[in-house]
Amino acid sequence: MILETLNPMHYNITNVVPEAMPAATVPILLLMGFLFLIWNYEETSSIPGPCYCMGIGALISHGRFLWMGVGNACNYYNKIYGEFVRVWISGEETLIISKSSSVFYVMKHGHYVSRFGSKLGLQCIGMYENGIIFNNNPTLWKEMRPFFTKALSGPGLVRMISICVESTTDHLDKLEEVTTELGNINVLNLMRRIMLDTSNKLFLRIPLDENAIVLKIQNYFDAWQALLLKPDIFFKISWLYKKYEESVKDLKGAMDLLIQQKRQKLSTVEKLDEHVDFATQLIFAQNRGDLTAENVNQCVLEMMIAAPDTLSVTLFFMLVLIAEHPKVEEEIMKEIETVMGDRDVQSDDMPNLKVVENFIYESMRYQPVVDLIMRKALQDDVIDGYPVKKGTNIILNIGRMHKLEFFPKPDEFSLENFEKSVPSRYFQPFGFGPRACVGKFIAMVMMKAILVTLLRRCRVHTQKGRGLNNIQKNNDLSMHPNERQPLLEMVFTPRSITGKCQGD
Repeated sequence: MILETLNPMHYNITNVVPEAMPAATVPILLLMGFLFLIWNYEETSSIPGPCYCMGIGALISHGRFLWMGVGNACNYYNKIYGEFVRVWISGEETLIISKSSSVFYVMKHGHYVSRFGSKLGLQCIGMYENGIIFNNNPTLWKEMRPFFTKALSGPGLVRMISICVESTTDHLDKLEEVTTELGNINVLNLMRRIMLDTSNKLFLRIPLDENAIVLKIQNYFDAWQALLLKPDIFFKISWLYKKYEESVKDLKGAMDLLIQQKRQKLSTVEKLDEHVDFATQLIFAQNRGDLTAENVNQCVLEMMIAAPDTLSVTLFFMLVLIAEHPKVEEEIMKEIETVMGDRDVQSDDMPNLKVVENFIYESMRYQPVVDLIMRKALQDDVIDGYPVKKGTNIILNIGRMHKLEFFPKPDEFSLENFEKSVPSRYFQPFGFGPRACVGKFIAMVMMKAILVTLLRRCRVHTQKGRGLNNIQKNNDLSMHPNERQPLLEMVFTPRSITGKCQGD
């Protein structure tokens, strides 16, 4: 009896399985069991973040970056999972870090000097293994960086101060070119024109159409931002990326023409020493066989777009903050009168403009334009106890970091946040280490010179007294105001120092 009970042949299998069970149920159950095993055996990570879920989690995280924008997605994940988060972009493991010790570590070490982004996207905008901004080939990047370092420091940095004063004054003298029918000033356009003019006067020195080039730069940036993280399949559908491709060709064509004019000018001048600048040095390097024509054109393009792309928006935000905080404006003006009196700002004044400097720092902390830095690990490592594999993408969320640690009033705009010396690990608006922003020193003198020159002549007011929080912003590759809104326009009124905003 017992043997019969234990013998499986004793049973009719149709009696064991309920008759009502459909024939497809067994395969489905087997599939579910198989997937459950995969789920359980899926590699786990000690780093917080969304689960991989057989690739579904990776698709969702990449989709969130495309949908929300890079900056917004980073803030979303840091807010939910903490200051050290693992996600995926294009199926690649990506870390989002806003913890100061981890951020400082990544910036400091040379095995994080590479960038990441879509190969096809970077090829489309000309930055794949070219230029310095998003060049992800460390060897090629190191060959080109010295040209930028030389142009942005030493005598060039000192000359830029007088160039900024001259350009700002000239553009204030023709404010009607950026004034609307209602008498308001298109400040973003004004700042972009000043930035392009100053860059041209120091680095290229070829006459150009400011309005046309500024528009081409904006369209190029839109393409850069749109294509940077797109999946490869996007580039297989021509009508999706055609407009971005055209925008890139438009600016590159204009820059190529200007560089060709520069080459012609160099071939005819009698005293070559008077015409040596950034573009000239690159052309000489090409003549020696050190660079290609493509290298030269991309490097000039990147040098010309850098300030109109970021510093112009940074200065716009600063002017809004000045209009919003009259006591801060009062402190700034008092310092300007004490340091300079009625004369223009000079290089010797720069160290003495402490209030202006603290205002710039606090503006960049409170309302950053570039609030994230993208890197790639070139070797296996451990960051704050978390293992990091070679090839891992890293996004340093410095905008969030600047509001988490050290500062006494992290969520407020207040010059008190810089009354005391701030350790570099807590404040890195230009980055730090071997791949820090090569133009960080010249950017500071440019902002000081332009702000001081403008504020000595004009008071700035926002429409209806509205502040920075009323302005809609897009936080993707960088933080930019939504330019379809009328709140970007401002009102300039003369100061008693000169009695005018515009010249006679």
